[in-house]
Parts: sequence; structure tokens; C-alpha cells
Amino acid sequence: MEKKKNNYCIILAGGRGKRLWPSSRRECPKQFVDFFGTGQTQLQSTFERVSSIIEKDNIFICTNKDYEQRVKEQLPMVREDRILAEPVRRNTAPSVAWAGVRIHRECDDARVLIVPSDQFITREEAFRSDVLRGLDFVAETDIILTMGIRPSRPEPGYGYIQIGEPSLFEGIYRVQSFTEKPERDFATMFMESGEFLWNTGMFLANINFLHGFFHEVIKDMPYRLSSLLTVKSKEEELQFVNLHYPSYPNLSMDKAALEMSENVCVMTCSFGWADLGTWHSIYEFMQKGDEDNVVIDSEVIMEECHGNIVKLPKGHVGVINGLDGYIVAEQGDVLLICKKSDSSSLIRKYVSEVRIRYGEKFV
Repeated sequence: MEKKKNNYCIILAGGRGKRLWPSSRRECPKQFVDFFGTGQTQLQSTFERVSSIIEKDNIFICTNKDYEQRVKEQLPMVREDRILAEPVRRNTAPSVAWAGVRIHRECDDARVLIVPSDQFITREEAFRSDVLRGLDFVAETDIILTMGIRPSRPEPGYGYIQIGEPSLFEGIYRVQSFTEKPERDFATMFMESGEFLWNTGMFLANINFLHGFFHEVIKDMPYRLSSLLTVKSKEEELQFVNLHYPSYPNLSMDKAALEMSENVCVMTCSFGWADLGTWHSIYEFMQKGDEDNVVIDSEVIMEECHGNIVKLPKGHVGVINGLDGYIVAEQGDVLLICKKSDSSSLIRKYVSEVRIRYGEKFV
């Protein structure tokens, strides 16, 4: 497949992945972990998937300064000027804006795909087809386009996009509304209505519209970043970013596109998708074993157990009896055993308690 020279990608790889604690730890978050024992980390899998569509030199990695070395180690083929390490955490919108400036300086007719680094994708040929269709759409349309998936279950851990008026392109609609992580009853209602899609967190836009988009939703940030278009050296650019980045808002790309802008559409996609953000969502997506248990790359003996998800380190053996609907996850010096239902709020609570009682090294 011939790859268009003006197709670019921004991979988001700066998160700490706290909802998958303890398998995802601050020192080594989930995107840098070979979570499923495939021989690749989630970042490596994402890069390989995207590079089947987009030239490797057109792929930028946004991360945090704490993880810059991990990115370099896991993706040694990526040029150093393609890795953007934010000096402080400001969520995904500022990092996308920064990467967008670099892309704009290099190619003023670029079409950009923005993807998280921690997603599970199946039917990859359908993924490639949907991405290329979306890139062609944004090349001709000044819009932010997000990729949506038909819900297969009432998952409260996902965002839900309500489909609005259809566009002139098949399968692409205006976004009517967006609800982030609804209660289960609302998630059930959304799924049954047929009017909602899961938000994958993947976005597409042409680079000129993306530049104007940030002017629209973040009033002061893009003006400062726009001056980077005339910066000639990497050293001067980094000095500029280190000076101004801490003053940028803590804003996600999802919120900026789906809640703060009216120029946004959603495309109904056909690939298989799961967000690897929570234990519960991974459990729902994975193929179930005996008694509906999910064992992820672990050695386990289970008796009278039902509906559990288990993830243990290599070289450890688990013997589990009588558990129903639990997470059993161990990594390094932390073992977590808790109810699977509503685990996200529980894990946030436990991470905070562990930090206070025992210190940062355990989170």
C-alpha cells in the first residue's frame, strides 16, 4: 500500500495509567508494559499498527519527560525530533497542539491522526480502511473527526457520543452530545437507543484546521505555540516550551473536541476496539475461560471461581479458591484483590491511601 507523504500521526503516550494499578505503575505505566504477553508493549503495538498506514518518519510520540527514555528504548527507530516530552503534565490537548506546530512547520497540508497508545484493536484491516477513509474526509473538510464504535454492552467506563445530523459522507455524522463515563443505567439506555457510539479517543483533522481549532477552544495557548512556527532550532523550541508549558490548561483532547467545539463529527467504524483503561473493560473485552474467568499471561490454578480477572508476574503461581467477580493483580511489591464492579473508583481510593500510608514507590 502506497503511503501518502502528507499523512501524519500523533501517538499519545504520557499517561500514568492509574486505573490499571498495580500492573500499571507510575514508574512504568501500562503503555510501556507487555500486558498480554505478546512480546510487544502497548506503545510498540500501536506504533506498528500505525506505521502500516503512515510513514514512520511522519509519526510523532507525545510523552512526559519522565518516560522519554522508555520511548527511546522501546522505539529505537523513531527519530529524536519525533519525540515530544512535556516538561509538566497538562493532559493531551497541549501536547497535541505542540506536536501540531511541529507538523505544520514541516507540511502545511498535512492530514493528522491522533491516537492513544493503550488501546486493543482487532480486525486491523478494517482499522486501516477506516483511518484512510477518515484522513480523506478531513483533507476536504474543516472539521475534527472522531472515530466511534457501536456499543456491545453498557460499559460505564467509556465515553458516549450521540449521533446527530448525517453528513454528505456515508457513516459520518455531526456530534449531537457527549457523555463521559455515565452511570450504568444511563450507559444501558444509551446502548439500547441506537443513537450513541463509544468514544475511542482517536481524532483526525487537517493541520490548518487543527491549528485554528486550538485558537477556538484554548484562547491563550495557541497564540504562544504559534510563535514556534518561526523557531529554527530544537534548542530554542525547547526553551520556549519549558518557559510557557506550565501555564497551559490541564485539558484532554476528548474534552476540547467533544465538549468545547461545535465543529466536530463522528465516524462509525467497523474494527474491534477496547480501551485498556480499566480492569473491568479489559475483562469484558477478553475471551473468557472456564467459569467466565479471564487469566492474562499468568500461571493460575482456580477452583470454584467465577467472573474474575487475574494478572500475575512471570515466575509467580496463583492458587485461588472461591472468588466470584474479583480482580487479582500483582506487580512488584503490590498485590491487589478487589471487587471487579466499579473498580475504577475503588482503585483511585486505594492508590491515594497507599501513597499516604506507605509512600510514592508503591504507586
